[in-house]
Amino acid sequence: MFDWSFPYASRRAPVLARNVVATSQPLAASAGLEMLRRGGNAVDAAVATAIALTVVEPCNNGVGSDAFAIVGRHGELTGLNASGRSPAGWTAARFSRYSDMPTRGWDAVTVPGAVSAWVALSRRFGKLAFGDLFEPAIRYARDGFHVGHKTAAIWLHAGEAFREFPEFQRHFLPTGYAPKPGEVFRNHAIATTLEEIAASGGESFYRGALAAKIDAAARAEGGAMRTADLGAHEAEWVTPIRQRYRDVDLAEIPPNGQGLAAQIALGLLTHLDASSRAPGSADWTHLQVEAMKVAIRAAFDHFADPPAMRRTPEELLDPKSLAAAAAMIGTRASPLPPVALPVSRDTVYLTAADSDGTMVSMIQSNYMGFGSGVVVPATGIAMQNRGAGFVLDPAHPNAVGPNKRPYHTIIPGFVCRGDDPVLSFGVMGGHMQHQGHVQMVTRIFDHGENPQAASDAPRWHVTPGFEVALEPGFAPAVAADLAKRGHSVAIVPNEGLFGGAQLIARLPDGGYVAASDHRKEGCAVGF
Repeated sequence: MFDWSFPYASRRAPVLARNVVATSQPLAASAGLEMLRRGGNAVDAAVATAIALTVVEPCNNGVGSDAFAIVGRHGELTGLNASGRSPAGWTAARFSRYSDMPTRGWDAVTVPGAVSAWVALSRRFGKLAFGDLFEPAIRYARDGFHVGHKTAAIWLHAGEAFREFPEFQRHFLPTGYAPKPGEVFRNHAIATTLEEIAASGGESFYRGALAAKIDAAARAEGGAMRTADLGAHEAEWVTPIRQRYRDVDLAEIPPNGQGLAAQIALGLLTHLDASSRAPGSADWTHLQVEAMKVAIRAAFDHFADPPAMRRTPEELLDPKSLAAAAAMIGTRASPLPPVALPVSRDTVYLTAADSDGTMVSMIQSNYMGFGSGVVVPATGIAMQNRGAGFVLDPAHPNAVGPNKRPYHTIIPGFVCRGDDPVLSFGVMGGHMQHQGHVQMVTRIFDHGENPQAASDAPRWHVTPGFEVALEPGFAPAVAADLAKRGHSVAIVPNEGLFGGAQLIARLPDGGYVAASDHRKEGCAVGF
């Protein structure tokens, strides 16, 4: 059972109930709760929440997003990879003019998979009619919603960043400026688009009128996306990978996502007696950071669309490899780059659980804020820029190419004890996500912290350059100790760097405790 003390600066209380939803935006959480009250299950709640998030938090996700999910039901975990592939026209010659993968415009846009995730989840597990799940989102879009303060801040930045995209300006800055906190925003175009997706069971987006509009916009603006690319897309059911940590298993979607990195880090920590160190101490932080560095390097070196990977997840999680790598972690910071395994950015996360025992972990994202800047005319569909996750090095398994899924940062997490799901969780925030998974799992299962306390605790973050950022709340002495060990370390007062967690843990009696991160504007709700 959890420790119910709250030792960290906290602005939230956990919610204990038999039916719960937690996400980064209160209106979206209420949309999911509405489905549960109508007699829907956790999957209905999750999908309705995800759809509502595209309207009320458009600066982090949208109809043009990708998505992943894990459903825990009847003692079984089922994964869904709804990330899209690159267009068939993405040849090496097309990208020869770039020195880095583009982050804006059509050459950053892969086929959006979020709509296919909604359809697949609803068809396989849902109880309510598919169209019912859209009602709150359509209502928010048509009648308007009051913009949250953190959403407004991101929106303001995007308004300046996408000045050169007239359709973005037309749909998301119709008054010429970003909406202010508390201001009502309406988007009739996206309401109509959602109505069409609901009525067609998603077919319009991939093989109908909306697909034709996406194709026409790409052709007009020099993009390679075609109706054939959209029509070929299918969400893929996958078996989550499990990695044992103490007496539980962390389950993650297999690559092309980065969840495997969290499992590698935990696999290393099992050999380092990390659980005996006090959370937040210099010893604890050092070992976690060093394990994460190895895992991040493995992700950078190996993770890609599975057919292109040269090392399998099983090889990367090989116990002998993990033990050998762990043996090279000492009391000082590793040299750069970190040791290799000796083998042969802006997102929304949501989780829901119901009284029948179904738990859902789901994440969807445009990648960088509003994504590519591309908005399809007359639809309100902001297209993601997940193609920026590719690399240009033709020798790398994640090299850009046609009909290929890029490396993804978004990962839903799940923890089981035997066959029993005990935690559905995620930590949105690009490169923070796998690191956040490690910190949530170790705080909860090593130290018994309740989910809200684990979320409240200050976090560490290993940057892509392998520097260490500590969130305010770490003792200055910890930063000084880490620096003496050779880490490039700083306390960084940037809330957005450390992500946003949402967690639902199952209680022994079948109820749940749900927690929501104060770093976001969302909440946990239940009944």
